Amino acid sequence: MKRILRLLIPLVPVALVLGAMMFPSSCANTTTPPTGGAKDTIPPVLKKVSPLPGAVNVPVHKTKLVFTFNEYVKIKDPQAVFLSPPLEKKPKTRIQGKSVIVTFESDLEPNTTYTLDLTGAIADNNEGNMHPGYTLVFSTGPQIDSMCMTGIVQDCNTLKPVKGATVLIYKDHSDSAVFLRRPFAAARTDDWGYFSLRNIQDTLYRVYAINDANGNNIYDPDQETIAFLDTLFRPSMVYSDTLYELLKFEMKDTAHCLARKTDVELNLFREKPSKQYIVKKERVGLRTAYITFMAPGARVYGMRFKGIPAKRLICQFNPQWDSVELWVNTPHVPDTLILQIRYDKTDSLGKLVPTNEEVLLPIDKKLRAELSKSSQRNLKHEDTIAVYTSAVDPTTVEQYGFSVEFKYPLIEEHWDSLVFRSVNPRQQEHRGSYTVTRDSTNLRRYTIMPDEKLLEGYDYYLKLPYRLFRDVNGYYNDSTEMKVTLPNDDKLSSLILELSGVGHKYIIDLLTEKRDKVIRSFIVSCNQAVLFPYLKAGKYCLRVTEDKNGNSLVDTGNLLEHRQPEKVRFYKLNDQYFLEIPERTELVQKIDLEEMFR
Repeated sequence: MKRILRLLIPLVPVALVLGAMMFPSSCANTTTPPTGGAKDTIPPVLKKVSPLPGAVNVPVHKTKLVFTFNEYVKIKDPQAVFLSPPLEKKPKTRIQGKSVIVTFESDLEPNTTYTLDLTGAIADNNEGNMHPGYTLVFSTGPQIDSMCMTGIVQDCNTLKPVKGATVLIYKDHSDSAVFLRRPFAAARTDDWGYFSLRNIQDTLYRVYAINDANGNNIYDPDQETIAFLDTLFRPSMVYSDTLYELLKFEMKDTAHCLARKTDVELNLFREKPSKQYIVKKERVGLRTAYITFMAPGARVYGMRFKGIPAKRLICQFNPQWDSVELWVNTPHVPDTLILQIRYDKTDSLGKLVPTNEEVLLPIDKKLRAELSKSSQRNLKHEDTIAVYTSAVDPTTVEQYGFSVEFKYPLIEEHWDSLVFRSVNPRQQEHRGSYTVTRDSTNLRRYTIMPDEKLLEGYDYYLKLPYRLFRDVNGYYNDSTEMKVTLPNDDKLSSLILELSGVGHKYIIDLLTEKRDKVIRSFIVSCNQAVLFPYLKAGKYCLRVTEDKNGNSLVDTGNLLEHRQPEKVRFYKLNDQYFLEIPERTELVQKIDLEEMFR
């Protein structure tokens, strides 16, 4: 038997070759390209760090930090490489093999604990998978600081988290520190507005957050928004590698991100500019001009157009008093209007001083071309009438009535000649009375409110007859008629708020779920019920603003005066900051505003 095997073994390779020739279908299909395998979805892994985490006595001169990964990587966002405390110039980064090298253009500070955060900066070279982030802690002195703090930064009006805000803490407690020097430590907020300042000293800090537009870690009030903590803050949390609040989470992991606890809450707002002067002037029509001031609250003592009687000037400031529309009511208007204005203007010493100023408002080439076109024979109908817009919304007519807004101020008006009528389901017509109110913030807008209670099933009509109104251009109005019927869709719902604890004015806004549009607003100053009718099924947000000064505006804050922006709260129900309203529902919510703002 062994003899037979010795004779057959040499024949095996020959048999394999012959078999491959006889059965070519068993060979690889050379017409099908290789697939390359499954797509790489694994982020790069950090394998080595130099100096080691927690290293002490790191040299301050020509410091180099090296991060070595398990694969080739790229620096996707150099701005995300963030050093705290920050230096005057940002860290420099470069790739060397599978390593990221971080260097600094200036020396580090002695006896200082530093953190370098790579979150959002590094991705693999092929598929762009983002590294989840890493923070290296080291010290140029003999020890590592051991305390930490956390918090959230949000917009003061929407309370939405602000991504990429810079949080600054100072051991210098003076008001000028945030304007003049870099902070003792800093951090950036993530997608959830969350930040953590780790390995800081156990002492008292001033805490700020800014939307750092120029990246210099210093507050620029003319360009940036700011938030500040009312009181000094002392951290109470001791740093640990296993501390939940300091772990790196995937930003899409909502549950884990929201579970992080916070020490402080900072609300970003934009301050009023510190300087006051005229920043923009524009002649927008033959008889119309527009002036914009640098800061709100302009104090104007007098205005008139040179060579034109003062009584011929019509002006309208906006609610913030940082812009004014001007009209001249005279048949003959010069090519260049000269506005003589006396107002408080910031002088070279930074003080507000009453100043007389002349503002030239010439007709530019574009406006001259428009005026020349309108003077030709091919005038359109709208070029010879008092232009206005009219509107009425069935869902809000009971609150806001009918709206009429003219393009130019009126110099002749006959509001008592409007025609308001209703037609009932039996087609019987009835003439009704109404009340006209001019808008306190826009002298060209008028609201017409029916005196009677509107009823379902009735059609309501408001007619503006021809030639009742004449504007500053001398043109009369065309006739128009608006029609409205209260919604009768039985799928619509209503929301009733039974408000208590109302000790002063509050602004109540019903918004969309995304908080990007106000559906309806009320201003309340006493305990009462507020009705939001005719709502489609869906999710809504309820915003309440504390209007303590009673001006019916949402006022911003002031850093040097230590004044926060007016407080905003969103109503929370069952741990959700929205109300879900189903079809055919009358939802009643009791809200104690005093408790809400406590």
